Amino acid sequence: MTARPDLTADTWPIAVCMHGFAPIGRDGIALHDAPAERWDALFAEVASLGFTELELADSHIRPADLEPSRRAELLSIAGGHGVSIISVHVQRQSVLQPGREDRNLDYAHRTVDAAAEMGMSVFSTGLHHPFSEAQKRALWFWTAPGWKDPDDADTRAFAVDRLRELGKHAQDAGLPMALEMYEDTYLGTADSAVQLIQEIGLDNVGLNPDIGNLVRLHRPIEDWREMHAKTLPYANYWHVKNYARDEAGDGSWFSSTPTSMELGLINYRQVVRDAVELGFRGPFLMEQYGGDSLGVCATNRDYLRTLLPRS
Repeated sequence: MTARPDLTADTWPIAVCMHGFAPIGRDGIALHDAPAERWDALFAEVASLGFTELELADSHIRPADLEPSRRAELLSIAGGHGVSIISVHVQRQSVLQPGREDRNLDYAHRTVDAAAEMGMSVFSTGLHHPFSEAQKRALWFWTAPGWKDPDDADTRAFAVDRLRELGKHAQDAGLPMALEMYEDTYLGTADSAVQLIQEIGLDNVGLNPDIGNLVRLHRPIEDWREMHAKTLPYANYWHVKNYARDEAGDGSWFSSTPTSMELGLINYRQVVRDAVELGFRGPFLMEQYGGDSLGVCATNRDYLRTLLPRS
């Protein structure tokens, strides 16, 4: 990643996620297809919370599938509120999804092109798949079983080839590519995620060490300190969120619930300091499930700025 030693607590890019906005409006129109007025209201709310950066989630708006005129309109509306769209996150469209491998790869390539055209700073993706029916029914999707990448060397090698192809495209477009850690994929443990980055072998491809995705699982997990120690040297973009976690000493039960960055299991005061000392200079993305997602993201942003260097 390109070093940016000038970043301080006041200037570090901290984006908000789109979880707080409905992907489908009350009128049944998807946010992706919504008129300019609805987009304007979205960015007005983002700006009212003090955010100047936003991550575009393709669950809400797919830049690859927007006409060029609508991409320009989206940028104009965001800019009118002083908000920059700094990244796009392609989620649940894995290059390993059965029956959609080639389609998803093509879509990811088109998203890289759209991100570059729109002046974004990061292309983010991962290997997680669409929700299973059980996950769709669950209060919290991470408490139900979903896709698992096969323990198969050929499939893993196929994933590496596909992700390397995407990474080279992003590199040619002048973008870093971040791969999000997520359970039961080849990015589902610290060792496997680091190995995957090493196998891809491109300087612009790094990790999004979203270890909150793993802390929330209702099962045994790796120690959060060890996971961060292994993955932070490879981080180039970072989704941050936290969960309160409890578990029985005999391993008979586990529970978790979303909370603020300051109150959850992960000690962000420690891991943010460690990341900066290791050279992390990528943007942060505030993420929150449940409740007032946007409000908690704003609270977390203010807390995060107290952890970043003042000069």
